[in-house]
Amino acid sequence: MRLGVLDVGSNTVHLLVVDAHRGAHPTPMHSEKAVLRLAEQITRTGDLSRAGSDQLVRAVESARASAVRLGCEDVMAFATSAVREAKNSAKVLARVADETGVELRVLSGVDEARLTFLAVRRWFGWSAGQVLVLDIGGGSLEVAMGRDEEPVLAESLPLGAGSTTRTRFHHDPPTRSEVVATSAWLEDQLSGLAKKVAKWGEPDRVVATSKTFRSLARLAGAAPSAAGPRVRRTLTDTALRQLIAFISRMPAADLAQLEGVSSSRSHQLVAGALVAQAAMRALSLEELEICPWALREGVILRRLDHSNGADETGAALTGVSANGEDR
Repeated sequence: MRLGVLDVGSNTVHLLVVDAHRGAHPTPMHSEKAVLRLAEQITRTGDLSRAGSDQLVRAVESARASAVRLGCEDVMAFATSAVREAKNSAKVLARVADETGVELRVLSGVDEARLTFLAVRRWFGWSAGQVLVLDIGGGSLEVAMGRDEEPVLAESLPLGAGSTTRTRFHHDPPTRSEVVATSAWLEDQLSGLAKKVAKWGEPDRVVATSKTFRSLARLAGAAPSAAGPRVRRTLTDTALRQLIAFISRMPAADLAQLEGVSSSRSHQLVAGALVAQAAMRALSLEELEICPWALREGVILRRLDHSNGADETGAALTGVSANGEDR
């Protein structure tokens, strides 16, 4: 079957279309993004602005039209931290549903961690043993750990690359004092994480996923995306430390020119690197292995697992039926 997953994140609205069936490897067929930076359109009162809501409606409608054109039998649509944290999220979601026919499901941070963990587990398989997974998003840092497909530990902390940039940096590039103060602040925020992880023993494999970690790994010398998803890519603490010393002195416009860094995320790369470094230090990690699958793939896999029944994340999160009509 052909499935679509629509991810409304802090920076982008991303539609991923795959061909897949239960027990099979999902094959990507189409990907498109709209850069909205919704997290930066939260007003002082905590609401998503009218302009942000307008842009969201247009982006969702465009993605819906693409899903219909591409023959998706089902589209799973979800929103993460930016919409989740907006005080008017219920009103925004209702407007999206009314004007586009798409019902966005707001995932909790813990659900993000669980679904990302599922994707990583499926990618590496049972031979990976106990896996520790780190995922830096725009608004939050997710940490999950376990031996099975359901993690025994699933944590979400408000330490995303975007949110850290907005709250901690006031210059581009950030000043030395901002970098030092932010590193110390992150260390304090993550001080209790090691105890939670240690409760479940030593991981057999430590994995990082999503765009921030992929960009950092590429800048640190990992193979480019053109080499394919199955090439082993890693990020070491030594390489990350050297990388931070380099990129923290560069304005966002210059960072956007580096290979592996998108212009929509270059402004938050330094903060993302500091979050990654703080997490690695808190957990005494020397190396992370990069996984090409993350939250979107986890949503697809869970949908396929429940293809004969209701999906707990909402199998019919939107409704584009097989013939392209609203459900």
